[in-house]
Amino acid sequence: MAATHSTSRRKRGEQTLFFNRELSWLDFNARVLDEAMAVHNPLLERIKFLAIFSSNLDEFFMIHMPGMRERPDEETGRTPGEPEALANLRAVRAKLEPMLAVLYRCYHQLRKDIAHHGVEIVEYQQLSPTEKEALEAYFDNEVYPVLTPLAVDPGHPFPYISNLSLSLAVSLRDPRTKQDYFARVKVPDPPTLPRLVRIGGGQTRFVWMEEIIAAHLTKLFSGMEVLASYPFRVTRNADLELQEQGANDLLEFIAEELPKRRFGELERLEVDASMPDAIRETIMRELNAIREEVYILHGPLDLGDLMPLLNLDMPELKDPPFMPGVPAPLLGNPDIFAAIRQSDILLHHPYQSFDCVTGFLRAAAEDPQTLAIKHTLYRTSGDSPILQALIDAADNGKQVACLVELKARFDEANNIVWAKQLEKAGVHVVYGLLGLKTHCKITLVVRREEDGLKRYLHVGTGNYNPKTAATYTDVGLLTCHADFGRDATDIFNYLTGYSRQDRFRRFLVAPGTLRRQLEALVERETLRSSPEKPGRIIAKMNALVDPKLIRLLYAASQSGVQIDLLVRGMCCLRPGVPGLSENIRVVSVVGRFLEHSRIFCFGNVGEEEVYFGSADWMPRNLDRRVEVVVPVLSAPVRHALRESLEILLSDNCQAWDLHSDGRYLRRHPGQNASRRSAQAIMLEELAD
Repeated sequence: MAATHSTSRRKRGEQTLFFNRELSWLDFNARVLDEAMAVHNPLLERIKFLAIFSSNLDEFFMIHMPGMRERPDEETGRTPGEPEALANLRAVRAKLEPMLAVLYRCYHQLRKDIAHHGVEIVEYQQLSPTEKEALEAYFDNEVYPVLTPLAVDPGHPFPYISNLSLSLAVSLRDPRTKQDYFARVKVPDPPTLPRLVRIGGGQTRFVWMEEIIAAHLTKLFSGMEVLASYPFRVTRNADLELQEQGANDLLEFIAEELPKRRFGELERLEVDASMPDAIRETIMRELNAIREEVYILHGPLDLGDLMPLLNLDMPELKDPPFMPGVPAPLLGNPDIFAAIRQSDILLHHPYQSFDCVTGFLRAAAEDPQTLAIKHTLYRTSGDSPILQALIDAADNGKQVACLVELKARFDEANNIVWAKQLEKAGVHVVYGLLGLKTHCKITLVVRREEDGLKRYLHVGTGNYNPKTAATYTDVGLLTCHADFGRDATDIFNYLTGYSRQDRFRRFLVAPGTLRRQLEALVERETLRSSPEKPGRIIAKMNALVDPKLIRLLYAASQSGVQIDLLVRGMCCLRPGVPGLSENIRVVSVVGRFLEHSRIFCFGNVGEEEVYFGSADWMPRNLDRRVEVVVPVLSAPVRHALRESLEILLSDNCQAWDLHSDGRYLRRHPGQNASRRSAQAIMLEELAD
């Protein structure tokens, strides 16, 4: 696949101010796919990127596609009289189908490549009689009791197919009447049963579950002739419209609403390429699917289920392991609070250990001088040491409060479980604000010290999740700055009580002050820029979508401000357009780790200011979420963050440049130049 991806124009022959956000998201996923194709990546890591690409597409159709259907946008190239929704479907299809062709070519090649190293994904027909006999016993004992064949005839209407269900469409014939029938068999979802089944008790030979089921369908349809079976899969709208304003109990309301995610409107139908037209048409008719929603695939459906292969004990096929480092102020210092009093401490994950964060919470939970702990939870792991520390703190008599965001998409059920456990332990649990998601990442510890009460704080860009902290790049700050502590207290009063605080000493807070303060910072660079001293903006984020901020960046570019934007995913800004954005460069870095930190740097005529926090530059973050962005007051921390941005901008092997026509072009080292991977450099500098 060529290392280039394009985004449609709104009108032929005319460039627009903004790229389409959903098509830009697909461009990001194409960059993920490119990592699966990159031969310098170890084989199992390449398979990981295939799985991520597939899982990302599920999210796209569940969350992004429904919004794209509803939002008018002519950039998708609608022809006169064509419905907007249909134009959007066709635009997505035109961009996605070439990627899917590459996806399956890559899968089939990687399957051959890993076989050379003893890892085999085998077709059922290729198995030996002994292996088939063992799998038949496995089917009889473990699989058969779980399956429910569903006939489709006048007495048995077509069954409802829930979201992300993988099924077999089974073609049958009655040998007595010669009449043909149709049935559906649902393939069990992991973790009920594994999708990739180990063969013969070994560790490195696998067969797909649906092939095992297909080989034994006669046991499900006794007395019938099984003609054939064909996999298909449904994706539905999972973007819940939660009307929580009328809810009496938010936790109970969310718990009741979650099952609806399985029953949203159809967004995509995936079918195996072997499926005959007649059967495909039957399924489409029963699901009310149109052709633009149907994707014909030449390989196993849902390659996201390849991810368990990463658990194989084959280090030679994976990225080299590393030991996260520990910031110098914390090395050999048993008193974390004393270390924080000496200086602000920057944490840069995954290069530096997330244990520094959990250690901060554990120390507070065990410390007799700790009076109170307050914490925000957006996403975490199922065995979170962070929340266990909060439970221990409550057991130790501390006043503990935790804001649990029940509306964190796809983590609602996990957060409900944790909310109930925390409440049982005596933690004061708040479920978030009606109409807003709480997305900020703050932990506040209040201690009684010799000179009075002192507040210690962790604020960061990432979720308090030790598992994702090993693969997401995020930054955090341990500080006891008095203004930060007061602002954090005000934030928690806003989240847990009826405070209407809208002014803060240092924090930039959404939905109150963050938008106008970011706009003011961009406008300041614009007004102060001159040919002698051009303004400077470097901003790193996951997504750049907000139209007003984009227009302000265009105005800044026209005033000579030099702007570098590190945008991992969606970017609606069009860089490099003469007279509009020729001073703006957009770079996306996609590599071993998911770039997740948000860092914003403003030149300020030589008095540089640096900020970081939880917010992307999107309307949802600026207007519909509780977000916190903080200024970096420590010169060493400011220098370290600024240096990390420069390292990312200098990447010449995992960085992609966005061009004015929408193409992303991957950088490659020039002649006689060495490879420069920003993430590898950060590993070398910060990890042990």
